[in-house]
Amino acid sequence: MQNLPAKVTRINGPAVFASGTSAMRIGDQVLVGDHNLMGEIIRQDGDIATIQVYEDTTGLQPGAPVVGTGRQLSVELGPGLLRSIYDGIQRPLDKIYAISKTFIARGIVVPSLDRTTRWHFVPTRKVGSAVGPSSILGTVKETELIEHRILVPPDVAGTLSALVAEGEYTVDEVIGAVTTATGETPLRMFHAWPVRKPRPVFDRLEPNIPLFTGQRVIDFFFPIARGGAAAIPGGFGTGKTVTQHQLAKWSDASVIIYIGCGERGNEMTQVLQEFPELKDPRTGRPLMDRTVLIANTSNMPVTAREASIYTGITIAEYYRDMGYHVAVMADSTSRWAEALREIGGRLEEMPAEEGYPAYLASRLAEFYERAGRARIGNADDRREGSVSVVGAVSPQGGDFSEPVTQHTRRFVRCFWALDKALAAARHFPSINWNDSYSEYINDVTPWWQTVSKEFDYRTLRERAMALLQEENKLQQIVKLVGPDALPDRQRLVLVTARLLKDGFLQQNAFNANDVYCTPEKQLRMMDVILYFHDRAGKMIEEGVPCVRMTDLEVLSHIIRMKTDISSADAANISKLKDEIDYALKGLKQ
Repeated sequence: MQNLPAKVTRINGPAVFASGTSAMRIGDQVLVGDHNLMGEIIRQDGDIATIQVYEDTTGLQPGAPVVGTGRQLSVELGPGLLRSIYDGIQRPLDKIYAISKTFIARGIVVPSLDRTTRWHFVPTRKVGSAVGPSSILGTVKETELIEHRILVPPDVAGTLSALVAEGEYTVDEVIGAVTTATGETPLRMFHAWPVRKPRPVFDRLEPNIPLFTGQRVIDFFFPIARGGAAAIPGGFGTGKTVTQHQLAKWSDASVIIYIGCGERGNEMTQVLQEFPELKDPRTGRPLMDRTVLIANTSNMPVTAREASIYTGITIAEYYRDMGYHVAVMADSTSRWAEALREIGGRLEEMPAEEGYPAYLASRLAEFYERAGRARIGNADDRREGSVSVVGAVSPQGGDFSEPVTQHTRRFVRCFWALDKALAAARHFPSINWNDSYSEYINDVTPWWQTVSKEFDYRTLRERAMALLQEENKLQQIVKLVGPDALPDRQRLVLVTARLLKDGFLQQNAFNANDVYCTPEKQLRMMDVILYFHDRAGKMIEEGVPCVRMTDLEVLSHIIRMKTDISSADAANISKLKDEIDYALKGLKQ
């Protein structure tokens, strides 16, 4: 019996049901209706398929044709990704704007990578050599900051039977071939890869090198390792997006993938306007030279929002396979979870907590588990790369007990809890030091010891955290009876905690000396603050009341050392110890 053509039988928003699809598989990409709307099969029940359509289904009718493409939802990986702005399914928004202006018209098909640009390809392999998954064939200067390494697809291995000479080629031209066990496979400068399938690696490595950001509250107190996963939960206005912007600009990642997942249109517009104008602080070149933007605002199709984080993480894995350290900024996973909830409702799935589907936790795990530091390539060209994931979470009302925040905590090892009270007090980054944590501290401590033999990072951090925690407890007493009721030793804790909060944890993004803080400067700043605490403690033991120390001019010097002294002159910070000794000695007289 001949199979009947696949046709739409029922429509429920982005969820479309079609019959005659027995020859298709779950995960297959399909084209629906006369406009060839892009969709993906997510459920197969005999001859009936459930399709989530990534475009607006308004006007679609039962009986419309459904055509299978025979491939899964994939992204094109090759030169031209950097500087690009894509939607959730890797359609270039600038090219679409030229066709349909303000809004994305249905059924628009635009190649993700430009087929007309000619790239200068420099081969690095010789014909006859053995190649395997992610072997490097040659290089292309993609931007002034990034050398694009042309890779063998991860599912190809064999002998290199052909490779073009150095010259100008488009991404669509055949540049070589690999003889495999099943025949000859042509190679181009790009290849496609399914977004929901992690790219394979040779070996996973320990996350023992920090992703250094230059933000003191992160690097010193709650560090994230290269290849690590972190969450930034916070209510409206606490600074999630701003913090991610700082990390994108100042972290030591080579490539940035910024995913605007379901955010407000005006906020995403600000990102699209600011990123092209931002300068890379290390090179002075535009930050876009090492950035890929994926924009899927809240008014765009909800199913494309669901796909956007997979699109972003797959592009990140591709640059990792080249040997780069990549940082993924997902803003925000709460909007992505809301997309799952809406799709689940359309599919009439049994809801779980707060209406989210029962598989919310497993989907979050699938995403965050794709972070990692790894070795890639064959023995003759093995290299190291990493994907670090920083996911913003937007709990309603700042309630961290809601499902997305709670499930996210299970799968990340770094939790930067934003505090609305700190944000209202203009204390940025507004990361609450009492609610945040990092499980990478043991991993990165050896790295900090290589920064300076003079200071013990772990001891400094533990002492500072103990003071902040003690101050938090004392504040409960202060609110009841005031600070005058405390003994001098405890009043000193309040003074030192103020130095820590105003002089170390708070950072000014508009001050050239404070916007980025080197590891050495961070260690010296903390050493000076704790030196004051120790010296002042000895003065109290000698009978000097703490109240006489609260108005010392040297305290303002300690707070201003972050802005008055540059990272290049970090050694001068230690000179404040002489000022501290002189000021405290004067109290004895």
